[in-house]
Amino acid sequence: MITVTGATGQFGGGVIENLLQKGLAPSQITVMVRNEEKAQSLKAKGVNVKLGNYNDHGSMVEAFKGTDKLLFVSSSEMQNRSQQQVGVVKAAQEAGVKHILYTSIQRQSDSADSPIAFVANDHIATENAIKESGMQYTMLRNNLYFDILPWILGEKVFETGVFYPAQDGKVGFALRSDMAEAAANVLLADQEGNNEFNISSPSSFTFADVAQHLSAIAGKPVSYYSPSVEEYIQALTAGGAPQEVSGFLAGFGVGAASGEFVPGDSDLPQLLGREPISYKAFLDGVYGQK
Repeated sequence: MITVTGATGQFGGGVIENLLQKGLAPSQITVMVRNEEKAQSLKAKGVNVKLGNYNDHGSMVEAFKGTDKLLFVSSSEMQNRSQQQVGVVKAAQEAGVKHILYTSIQRQSDSADSPIAFVANDHIATENAIKESGMQYTMLRNNLYFDILPWILGEKVFETGVFYPAQDGKVGFALRSDMAEAAANVLLADQEGNNEFNISSPSSFTFADVAQHLSAIAGKPVSYYSPSVEEYIQALTAGGAPQEVSGFLAGFGVGAASGEFVPGDSDLPQLLGREPISYKAFLDGVYGQK
């Protein structure tokens, strides 16, 4: 039995879709959801639906019983996330889960001084709890999603240019749907021992590269300017963005500038059995008809 958390979200839902498309019987899939109504389409396909949430230990233990492989999709809540996620690991251990797969984050450093420590620390704590649990594990260290690029670039990027505090840092973002397919392939594979996979695009790019390709799409120059963090946050909040969102995106920009999202030796092509979508193909798909 494969159990998936976060199955009504975009990543978890993509994993379920891939499992079904690749021939896994719906009866061999269980999803743990907070809201049963949102899982009606999965139930209609024959997927087992169990109620549970990361703040309710008993519900998780019950949902995880009988699980051979658990895909633990990291929590989207920023407050108390570390405590939540360590609780998931304990529940999985108590339920007798044989193999836990966790969606962690790609990073170059585990240092508390890392510019992405604000998100990485929770993942590091969860990884450590998993390694200490005695369960067989697979860490899926996901780079950032291409899917957030439109948020970063803004609706008027062809007029305003690319404005992001990433300096000339290289990144290895990848498409969320490619990452979901890779996770499904890992779940379906026969694996021995513990594994850690780098889920990134195999080739890196900079935000200057993004501006250059947008220039080709637009048929006119699209500039790139890397502001200071303060200037960036001030510009976003002045435009109506919440302070928390502005700080979050700025943190990723500083992380990019520091090389935290450099892809390194990516396992994504091997896990997909093909090349993942490139940043140019993604930008063509989003902005090519503008």
